[in-house]
Amino acid sequence: MDSNIIITVNDLIKDYKMGSSYFRALNLINISINEGEFTGLVGPSGSGKTTLLNILGALDNPTSGDAIVLGHSVSNLSQKDAATLRNSSIGFIFQTYNLLPVYSVFENVEFPLLLLKKEKEERKEMVMKALSWVGLSNKAKSRPNQLSGGESQRVAVARAMVKMPKLVLADEPTANLDAENSHNILRTMQRLNEDLKTTFIFATHDEKVISYLHRKIVLNDGKVLNDIYLN
Repeated sequence: MDSNIIITVNDLIKDYKMGSSYFRALNLINISINEGEFTGLVGPSGSGKTTLLNILGALDNPTSGDAIVLGHSVSNLSQKDAATLRNSSIGFIFQTYNLLPVYSVFENVEFPLLLLKKEKEERKEMVMKALSWVGLSNKAKSRPNQLSGGESQRVAVARAMVKMPKLVLADEPTANLDAENSHNILRTMQRLNEDLKTTFIFATHDEKVISYLHRKIVLNDGKVLNDIYLN
């Protein structure tokens, strides 16, 4: 296993105010994740896995403790610096595809590169490479409403990967897919993990996803119950 640690979570607590009291979504989480891992945060709804994923993606801040992600303390990032970290180094895949319906497949995948101010020719090359990774080069001019659910999620994977991020965070990425499309998506992500050494972290309770993981971090009631290397 690569010993290059890219995420360290120390005594992380996340509380949400609920009326006059608080709900503790994460309770003293301590984990580290190495470059190139294919890891899942696994647990039932309400276990804290999506909350933890959002903090790792600099979309939310801990109440106390910290997460060091790609050398950056999430607790100490300004909103601007958090956005810069996400734009440059982190790809996101959600259970809803979040494709922009008025744009073509090409334009949807291109969007992260516009934020990075890449030149037009470089953008074109990078988008077509990402679409080829997910087997959708022939759909570049299609609109999202012309795609199947599986194709839409593959576009979402291409959009997450187009900037060659060091880290991809996937929240229930197969929730809206049938078994065949789920396995196609997971094999695609597994191949990208192996070929590009991109670190993938899933939040999931889907047994299909779990069967592909190399490591399973089991959460319940905001705590780590188990941390298992699978293969």
